[in-house]
Amino acid sequence: MILDIAFFLIGLILILAAAELFTNGVEALGHKLNLSTNFTGSVLAAVGTALPETILPIIAVVFFSESAGHEIGVGAILGAPFMLSTLAFPLIGITAIILFLMKKRDLGLDIEEVGLRRDIVFFLFAYSIAMFIIPYESHSLRIFTALFLLGLYFIYAYMTLTGESEELEEVDGIYFSGGKDYSLGLVILQVVISLVFMIGGAHLFVHGIEKVSLAAGFSPLLFSLLVAPIATELPEKVNSVLWVMRGKDSLAVGNVSGAMVFQSTIPVSFGIVFTEWDITGLALVSGIFTIMAGFLVLVFSYINKKILPIGMTIGILFFLTYIYLIINGI
Repeated sequence: MILDIAFFLIGLILILAAAELFTNGVEALGHKLNLSTNFTGSVLAAVGTALPETILPIIAVVFFSESAGHEIGVGAILGAPFMLSTLAFPLIGITAIILFLMKKRDLGLDIEEVGLRRDIVFFLFAYSIAMFIIPYESHSLRIFTALFLLGLYFIYAYMTLTGESEELEEVDGIYFSGGKDYSLGLVILQVVISLVFMIGGAHLFVHGIEKVSLAAGFSPLLFSLLVAPIATELPEKVNSVLWVMRGKDSLAVGNVSGAMVFQSTIPVSFGIVFTEWDITGLALVSGIFTIMAGFLVLVFSYINKKILPIGMTIGILFFLTYIYLIINGI
């Protein structure tokens, strides 16, 4: 039991350490490649930081299939967008509100609304298909649906790449260069190493979470819906908080909203084909809460970006409600 908890904590530490390396590196990479702010945040950063929670269900299903692997896999797939919409977005809002109260920034988030709305609309469409329109019985139709979602993500990535967006600010230095001038190769090396830390942390984490959840008497599905995504989504959460503190709101928001699109298409496609994907009970409730929280962010983006942090923060009520439902066994 102690060793399992150690795996759990080591994986968590690896993910946190990698987040800071990755945040710094991906900004420099986006600048070196002359990519826009939207593409860097919503695609480049989002895909990179989404790797731990993407690898986690694959590892769980493939390598732990004889035990609770499938339940952990489905829980991790559903839990990732749930945490992004009900915890990561609220953390951005809460950070902005706290900094505003400390008189260190304006309340409004300085973001590109078009990019955020595109992200949320793609997410709501893809995730609704995954939750409510999946043909459970026919394997061939499952494969078709998975391919459709994969194609949808590539359409989204192309639209983000070709859409109008601000140029990315130059990064003074990266960690691997000691704050000095840096080459593209050194930037790529830092990004790759940070991703290796993330993936390694995810593998240790999924091993620990299976053992700890079973020993504690929790359902692996529900435990992985909550605990696993909190850890594996830490890169997005930490990165976004750091970017808000540095006044880089578009990167902060895009990192989360872009990860939501990725999570509702790529990992979901894997789950549809390789697991039973029978979404019922509290798993279904988590999906409904995820969609509602995302829809609220979309609505507030049309009202006024000065109160967008409040709209993002409201999503935490869904997270707290879900915790209440689990504790009370509803």
